[in-house]
Amino acid sequence: MALHQSRHHLRDSEEQALVDAMLSPLPKHHFPGVGREGNSTVQLLKEELLLDGNSKQNLATFCQTYQAQSAMELMALGVDKNLIDKDEYPQTAELESRCVSMMADLWNAPGAAVGCSTIGSSEAAMLGGMAAKWRWRKRREAAGLPTDKPNMVCGSVQICWKKFARYWDIEMRELEMLAGELCISPERVIEAVDENTIFVVPTLGVTYHGLYEDIESISKALDDLQARTGLDVPIHVDAASGGFLAPFCAPDLPLWDFRLERVKSINASGHKFGLAPLGVGWVLWRSQDDLPDELVFHVTYLGGDMPTFQINFSRPAGQVIAQYHEFVRLGREGYRMLHMASHANAQYFAEKLREMDLFKIIHDGAPDQGIPTVVWTLDDNPDHGFNLYDFADRLRMRGWQVPAYPFTGELESTAFQRILVKRDFTRDMADLLLQDIRQAIEHFQKHPITNNLLAAEAASYNHL
Repeated sequence: MALHQSRHHLRDSEEQALVDAMLSPLPKHHFPGVGREGNSTVQLLKEELLLDGNSKQNLATFCQTYQAQSAMELMALGVDKNLIDKDEYPQTAELESRCVSMMADLWNAPGAAVGCSTIGSSEAAMLGGMAAKWRWRKRREAAGLPTDKPNMVCGSVQICWKKFARYWDIEMRELEMLAGELCISPERVIEAVDENTIFVVPTLGVTYHGLYEDIESISKALDDLQARTGLDVPIHVDAASGGFLAPFCAPDLPLWDFRLERVKSINASGHKFGLAPLGVGWVLWRSQDDLPDELVFHVTYLGGDMPTFQINFSRPAGQVIAQYHEFVRLGREGYRMLHMASHANAQYFAEKLREMDLFKIIHDGAPDQGIPTVVWTLDDNPDHGFNLYDFADRLRMRGWQVPAYPFTGELESTAFQRILVKRDFTRDMADLLLQDIRQAIEHFQKHPITNNLLAAEAASYNHL
């Protein structure tokens, strides 16, 4: 009898919690005075999160949307470990050091590994930029020259470089795209650099179109400039995507890493094609001399002496642990096989898209040209009945996030579209997306758009 009453009371309690949840919305604008029952709060939050997009169908993001269960278990082990506290968590620090050494090997560093983990490649890029500015300023001060007008030269870069230039008061000389020149050329770089250039930043996998810039040719042009004028301009390689692709899938690519003496630093994103969970990037320097001592801080209040150069400080260690797990679990051959499968699926998708006779393929995901992404624009027929912003909006109805966006420079008024082909984008998913693309085209043929969406209207969320 007592057991029956207890169960009845439990059922009443659960039903009351459900009723309370149905009638009492979550607080939104004021800090709540009292708490709520835990299970119903979790349920309400889960239901809100159903309104997010399905990450597997987010083909806009460069970030990984798949993790093995083993990696998630390691993430859980690191959730309460502060990565910066190397005295308290020395073995985690050792795993980070091993990762840096492995990347130094992967990118052909000439000596001891010098680098660190970051929250992502954006922080890593800024660290590389700060080091370059400090090196430039130190040289200028030693020569008695002014240091008030530093600049950087780059192509069409991701937003983190524009942030870096603004935050650290650098003039950005961005060489935007020409109609027949999507990547920066050595000739334009040489025209743009001067004695105030802290570095040139070519990109191994340009965000807009995925193509690899020719870093070796740029380096040779700068070598020639130095031989003629004495001007010594270093290179920082933004390898956010390509740093974990080219070594495995494009071994015959023109030199781009530390084999070029002019390359002083490289950033890459562990949570992109490094296949780690969200929240880890990496920056490496060619040698200890390329990382100015003034930028390294020594922390003692956590116990021991801990040198640190990251902008961020406290952060969980799980992502770095999981990154090491991927390096060890996959090895060079595992990375090659997974990434080549992504390249193959990208090329398959591009070919099927090309067969529709509506699109011009800008990059088909070929591994010797760029990252596994497919980028296209509409052909020159002016009467499609839709533009790519309409097209992206139509695909979003089926859950696909396939962004439409303009390029830069002479192509800033032309819309392009892109999918990122990652390791969880299977051939079946490619076929499903192609089917939805065909159905979208059929819809527009029957119901042509008379007032096309504009770029500003097509975005569903402002990230600035």
